[in-house]
Amino acid sequence: MTTTSSPALTQEESLGKRLQNGAVGILFALVLLIPRLLHLRRNPRSWRLFCIVLGIGGAAFVILPLGLGNSYFFALVGMVMFIAAILLPPAKPVLRADDKAKELRALVVVNGGQYQSGSSAAAVRLFVGAESVSVLDSHFQPLLVIPVAEITSARAEESGKHWFVRVVWPDHIAEFSYGGIFAEHLARVAESTLRSVMRPSLPVIPQARAASA
Repeated sequence: MTTTSSPALTQEESLGKRLQNGAVGILFALVLLIPRLLHLRRNPRSWRLFCIVLGIGGAAFVILPLGLGNSYFFALVGMVMFIAAILLPPAKPVLRADDKAKELRALVVVNGGQYQSGSSAAAVRLFVGAESVSVLDSHFQPLLVIPVAEITSARAEESGKHWFVRVVWPDHIAEFSYGGIFAEHLARVAESTLRSVMRPSLPVIPQARAASA
């Protein structure tokens, strides 16, 4: 006794197998593309081009299967792609410390520890230039600008379990706090960097010697 499967059943099994393979292939491709997409999103122009291509591909997936009367699975995938291309948020430019340093004409960027600005403390970095030291938070927002020519003192000191770098200029004092096992190292680096751009103080000539000259 032999059994034969009906053509309709065989066609349904073949269709189900194709859908399953297609879904697995798409998921695998997405997994491989995720790291590249994250890198691509850093470039606004490339991200915009990707969204356009995604939208065109999605529209093609919707139109072609419907026109050929084939599987609606690809039409569904195309619809998702098309909607995703519309709803994907625009790329946000990623500002890096190097870019900000060029903008501020900073010679070097060092860890500024915690800086007390008003009633709140923020982790900052010091963008040290020949003319000014810009104190920026983690979002590159300026909290303080110190004129290099006016700095009279930059000194690292230990107090309890923390290290502090105190920068003094006329009528102002800025204090940067460092904690953790690298506190002393970070404070010393900030101190030496600030001192490297400070103007050397002019020698004081005794009044009697100046008069005789």
